[in-house]
This record gives sequence, C-alpha cells and structure tokens, in this order.
Amino acid sequence: MKHGFIKVAACTPKIRVADPAYNTAQIMGQMEEAAKAGAKLIVFPELCITGYSCEDLFFQELLLTQAREDLGLLVECSSGLDALVFVGLPIEWEQKLYNVAAAFCNGELLAFIPKHNIPCYAEFYEARHFVPGPSTPQTLPFMGKQIPFGTDVLLTCESGIPLCVACEICEDLWSAKTPSTEHALAGANVIVNLSASNETIGKDSYRELLVRATSARLLAGYVYTSVAEGESTQDLVYGGHRMIAENGTMLAQKKDFKAGILYSELDVHRLNHERRKNTSFVTGGEGHYYTRIGFTLKREDTTLTRTFGRQPFVPQDETLKRERCEEILSIQAYGLKKRMEHVNSNAVVLGLSGGLDSTLALLVAARAFDLMGLDHKGIHTVTMPCFGTTDRTFDNACKLAKYLGATLTKIDIKKAVTQHFKDIKQDPEVHDVTYENSQARERTQILMDLSNRLGALVIGTGDMSELALGWATYNGDHMSMYGVNAGVPKTLVRHVVEYEAVNCGKEKLKEVLLDVLATPVSPELLPPAEGDISQKTEDLVGPYELHDFFLYHMLRFAEEPAKVYRLAKLAFTGLYDEETILNWLKVFYRRFFAAQFKRSCLPDGPKVGSVALSPRGDLRMPSDACATLWLGQLNNL
Repeated sequence: MKHGFIKVAACTPKIRVADPAYNTAQIMGQMEEAAKAGAKLIVFPELCITGYSCEDLFFQELLLTQAREDLGLLVECSSGLDALVFVGLPIEWEQKLYNVAAAFCNGELLAFIPKHNIPCYAEFYEARHFVPGPSTPQTLPFMGKQIPFGTDVLLTCESGIPLCVACEICEDLWSAKTPSTEHALAGANVIVNLSASNETIGKDSYRELLVRATSARLLAGYVYTSVAEGESTQDLVYGGHRMIAENGTMLAQKKDFKAGILYSELDVHRLNHERRKNTSFVTGGEGHYYTRIGFTLKREDTTLTRTFGRQPFVPQDETLKRERCEEILSIQAYGLKKRMEHVNSNAVVLGLSGGLDSTLALLVAARAFDLMGLDHKGIHTVTMPCFGTTDRTFDNACKLAKYLGATLTKIDIKKAVTQHFKDIKQDPEVHDVTYENSQARERTQILMDLSNRLGALVIGTGDMSELALGWATYNGDHMSMYGVNAGVPKTLVRHVVEYEAVNCGKEKLKEVLLDVLATPVSPELLPPAEGDISQKTEDLVGPYELHDFFLYHMLRFAEEPAKVYRLAKLAFTGLYDEETILNWLKVFYRRFFAAQFKRSCLPDGPKVGSVALSPRGDLRMPSDACATLWLGQLNNL
C-alpha cells in the first residue's frame, strides 16, 4: 500500500436462487481471483450466499442452516488470502432474522454487520422477513465463538496502513439518515455497500449520484456492488451495478447485467488529507460507542490501474470544459467589476504583449466593461517593444486592441532602458538577469504612472503557474493593482483563450486569438534570433503541463514528492521519460520554495479553482521555508 493506495474489488458472482452450495463455490472462485489480482478489500453483494430473491424461502430452517455452514467454508478458505472480505447472508438470532454482511480476513470471522433500514415497497418487501439490526454492537454465537454483531462496527487495519472500513447495506444508502454518515464521523475512511438493487429506467443514474455524493460528503472511499444474473426475474431484473468512488470521483463502474469483478485503487492518504484540512469534518465525537475490530494486511506495493489526467486543472469532458471556461471568465470579470466600482474607476491600464496571459487579461477586461456598460475605449492597452520584441507579438497586440475596441498606446522603451543601463553601469552586451529585469520594471513603471494620470487600475496579467515558479520580476510584472489571472494556471489559460476564440463571433478577432495560441510562450527579454522568438519559457523552466501537474498534486492533496513523481510517470508515459520528469520535478520544488517571498506580497486577484496561491487564503507559507526535506526525498529516488 505504498503512497496510500489500496486495491479494492467489487464482485458480483453468478448465483442460483436458494442454492448456497453453488453460490458459495462462485463466491470462493471470485474471492480467490480478486486476492490473486492484489485486491486487499473484496466486497460481495447482499444475501449472495442464498440469493437475494428467495422470498419466503428465507423462513426455511434448512436454507438458513446451510448458509451459515457455507459462510464457515468461505472463512476457512480465506486463510492465507491477504484481504478483508465482505459477504452477504441471512442470519437468525434470538428468533429474528437479519440481513447481514459477514466480514472476515485471513481465516478469521471478524463481525456480523446487519442492515439497518429495511425496505417495505411494492417491489421490495424485506420487512416480511427481516428486522433492523441493532446499532450498539452485541455478540452473536457462531461456530463456537462470540462474534461482534451490530451496525456500528469499524474494521481497522493494524499493519501501519491508515485504512478504516465500515459497512452499510443497500437501502441504508437511500435513507435520509445513512449509517455511513456516523461511520465516517467515527473514523471510517472507506465504506462498503453490499446491495441488491433492481433496474428500472433511470435508476442507475440516481444510484450513481447517491454513491458519488456520499463519497464526496463523507470524504471517503465507497465500494458498491449489487446482484446480477441468477437472481429471480419473476418481477424484477438486477443489473449487477458495481461502483468504486473516491471523494466524489467515480474511479470505476460497470452495469452489464452479468457476473464479474470491478477493480480500482483507493488513495487513503488523499482521503485522510482531505479530512485533515477540512475543519468542519470532525471525527471521533460520537464514535465512542463503536466496536473497533483490528485486522492485518501485508504492506505491499499496489500496482495502479486507475488513470491520472495530464492536465488536472482542465476537464476532459468537452461540455464541462466549455462550462468551466465560461465560469472562469465570469469569476474574473465580476471580480474586476467589483474592484473598479469600489475604487470608483471607469478605466484600466493593461500591458499588452501579444502573449497568452495579457490576451486573457484583455478579454476579461472587455467582459467587465460590458457588465458595467462602459465603452471599451476606457481599456488603455500599452504595448512596449524592447530588445526582445518580435513583429509577430507586436502585431498581435495591436490587432487585439483594435478588434476589441480598446485604446492602444505604443511606447518603445529601448532608449529608456539603455539610459537606465548607463545609470547603473550595466553592460548592454551582458544578457543577464539585470538586463532582463530592467525591461520588466520599466514597463511596470510606465503602467503605474499612466494609471495615475488616467485614474485607472493597473491590471496584472501573470498567471498562477508563473507565481508557483517565481517566473515574474519582483516589483516588475509581479506587481499590479488587481491580478485577474492569479488563480488560473497556464494549461487552463490556453483553453480559456481558445474558448473565447471559438465563441467570440468575430472572425478577425478569432484569427488573432488562434495565432496567439500558436505563439511560443516567452517573456521576450532577449534579442530575437533572425526575427523569431529566441527565449522560450518552457526551455528554461520546464514544460508548463508538467509543472501544473506537480502543482496540483502537491497543493491539492499535499502529496509527497515521490508520490507526485510516481503519478507523473503514469500520466506522461510516452511523452516524457522518467529522467526528464524527475529533473523538472526537482526544478519545481526548488523554485516553488524559493519564490514564496514573491507570493507573500501578491496583489489581490480572484480565486477560480480548488488550488490557489494567495498568502491571504490558500497558501500561508513562510518565505524562508527550507526545501531540503522535499528535495532530499527526490534525490534518494
């Protein structure tokens, strides 16, 4: 379970109604198959030893006795299998019948967990046969031992693996007060659900919604499995819906009306991190009455089959991506609108380079002005060519201002920067950091002074990826009066601009926006090479798609460098080799820690996603924190 990953299996065996011996053989086969595949948590459906649809046959003594005996066989056969297993069956106790999940591990029966909410519908009439299980755990005699019996049971791994499992059964998930809520608050980070849910039109979608929402609300993993072929089709058909979810994300699911096994890997480290930082999720308060039962698993590496997107900030679904881009533009525009109204300004000043970030800032400014009913001429764009400016970016800057109706001012800063070099005794032939930063600070000075003359706000254009890497000149492009792009990572900036290009409805504007997207990312501070951009940002600090991946996993889930590296290798297989990924990951950590002093005095700007770098909110980090621990782990890989 390296890095917190644990493989789980949602199993649906083919069964025969009221034939425990046959069903047990099928369960045994799937149990052994799942364990061999590396699953450490194996879940079978509700009442699967007998079949769910036995109806009044549940009153038959012979069926109940055989089900108990066959459970004993399954427990014995689990000896030597390194997995926690849940299997459903009917259990009689004190002249009452209970629908229970039996939990066992490595030849030891650990607990009987009964169903709490017994349905009484037209199609489900369980109340005819079963009664609700007790909340407060008691003990039930089974095969010469006293076995804990009750809904409030936690199964806790005692092998140094932060895994705590609880169980609910079918209808429990659909109830107003789900047992899983109390389980999670008592400490369970994974919930299993043994189910027998029939299929009707649209029911699978609602069922999926319940599982996703429950896992999100409880910050938990959720393993759900239901019955399928073999159950009686007298009035109902069962689809074998199997789902594995984690904190609102559906990792895997299948509903094919057939027997089968669904696998995925839950990340319990990630779940525990979510709970640590969520102060409204308080565990342990009501968990004192729970029975806690320990079990052990071997500490082994888990082979990962779940996928990790290369661009975690960018939705993969095209419809969702469009919706996300529109929402981001709205957040940025309404943020700017509020700030302008607050300072009683009807104008902004914006440095327009013809690059990606300043283009997005201009698009946001145009939206804000439309919201306020202002003429776009109040958007004062300034293009300031210097030693590294190319004709391509200069022309695009001019076209953008023209097609959006903004006021454009052209100020060539070569003479001013050259004079500054003389003043500070900088050799203009030495293309060092002074050479570069002098240009950036000259541009910021012009923007700030123009804003004073015009009574306008200076709009910052730098994005979140640049802030993470410290790729900004301190008190140069690092500074503004409102940074509209501060919450948008570079990989997402590209998609937002592309979205606006497709939907702007202006062919000439679309054409220039697409050319901006095709232009290499560059600060253009060094002289061009034969008219082309010579200074490409990603050649210097690394590919932004890698850095955004690193940033997301480091901050969103506080994952350690070795785990980020592992996930990046999986995500970027075939695109970057391992050595390249490790090299840029080291660069990322070095720059991220070193650049905190720039983020500590960051201008205001709107947060748009789950990861943000504002020192006033999401990232309260000391500017002189050491990266030694993080880089040390990477150096030892």
